[in-house]
Amino acid sequence: MAHKKVNLPQKTCPVCQRPFTWRKKWEKDWQQVIYCSERCRRGKGKAD
Repeated sequence: MAHKKVNLPQKTCPVCQRPFTWRKKWEKDWQQVIYCSERCRRGKGKAD
């Protein structure tokens, strides 16, 4: 079933404070996804 982008769940990245939406690759572990990107995950200790 295809989803429209407006209907996808969203979270806010704690590092860059930007919203990011659900991706197919996160389907099985969406509850554990915290960061929007690998860059933010690596820079988690450097939050402004």
